[in-house]
Amino acid sequence: MARASSAGFPDPVLITTTDELTAVVDRLRQEPFVTIDTEFVRERTYWPELCLVQLAGRDEVVVVDTCASGLDLAPLGVLLDDAQVVKVFHAARQDLEIFLHIFGHLPAALFDTQVAAMVAGYGDQVGYDNLVASLVGAHIDKAHRFSDWSARPLSAAQISYAAADVTYLRAVYELLLDRLEREGRMGWVSAELAVLSDPATFRPDPETLWERMRPRTSNRRMLGTLRAITAWREREAQRVNVPRQRLLKDESLLEIAATAPQDVDALARIRGVSRGFAEGRSGAGLLEAVAAARALPDAALPRQARGKDGPRPSPALVALLKVLLAACCEQHDVAPRLVASSEDLDRLALEAEPDLPLMTGWRREVFGEDALALKAGQMLLGVDGSRVKRIRA
Repeated sequence: MARASSAGFPDPVLITTTDELTAVVDRLRQEPFVTIDTEFVRERTYWPELCLVQLAGRDEVVVVDTCASGLDLAPLGVLLDDAQVVKVFHAARQDLEIFLHIFGHLPAALFDTQVAAMVAGYGDQVGYDNLVASLVGAHIDKAHRFSDWSARPLSAAQISYAAADVTYLRAVYELLLDRLEREGRMGWVSAELAVLSDPATFRPDPETLWERMRPRTSNRRMLGTLRAITAWREREAQRVNVPRQRLLKDESLLEIAATAPQDVDALARIRGVSRGFAEGRSGAGLLEAVAAARALPDAALPRQARGKDGPRPSPALVALLKVLLAACCEQHDVAPRLVASSEDLDRLALEAEPDLPLMTGWRREVFGEDALALKAGQMLLGVDGSRVKRIRA
């Protein structure tokens, strides 16, 4: 395994006291940037259980044992709030969700090397180990990827593995930053990082989660019940701190929405609902949500998610748009997924000029304008050697 010291760092130091953490934070706040990662477990809880925080500065790397008795993470919050120090993550979403839950707000001055790598042409959602191999030429042994990070004591191998996730990240960040600045793409990255800086990104609206289940019905009363009980499940899962699917599976919610049980006996007959659940506090809350949905006037009931019963896009046109997207992104060396999703292309095929990110800013320059030209018959696609060629008609 490549040790942290092979990247020019001393061996990692395990931090277990508030005083040690305070001293580390005081030093790191003097630096222009610090790399950060976390290790956590989430199999049995709704909220991630933070087990480690890894931090690397110019001359040190530390692994903070967040499970250590008496350790106060307040000094870490001071570092995260310091807008003068850039906090560098890779694939930051889960790390940021943890910090938002612990501190009540997101860190200031964020940078995500996975987002930057997509803008720089390293592919869709490139993994940290692959990025390290491409940019630094080092290889990280992922043997401890599935460690139980809540178990103590930690082994030396676990600490070394955890530290590697922030040591090589320093070189990755500096190399990506240099490339993006040379190519004038820092604005592209900033637009994406703004999404990660918005707490709403990590706090889905419980009232809209039912749409993700893609119910195959146009019965508005059933949809209203599904909306109500899906929102109830989300809030209840947070309250009791269990994964939503462990509290109640999607299949059970769909059956409850279809049958609208009115009492404990009817609820207990639903597949996946135990008698104990139906008779307890959670069961009572669920029945209240069903009753509230039953009482809604017709005008307050939701309609099927957009596109279910509406016109379907032409498969041929969608296929052409996908080819054009790939060709544009190949030319500009940017990941297609960052420019437009499959759902975006479906809407683009149906609507004259949909209100989508691909129709604004740098995405419009890379793809949006050409997509509109293709739809208007003002662009042809051909082949030039081994690449797709765009030809203005």
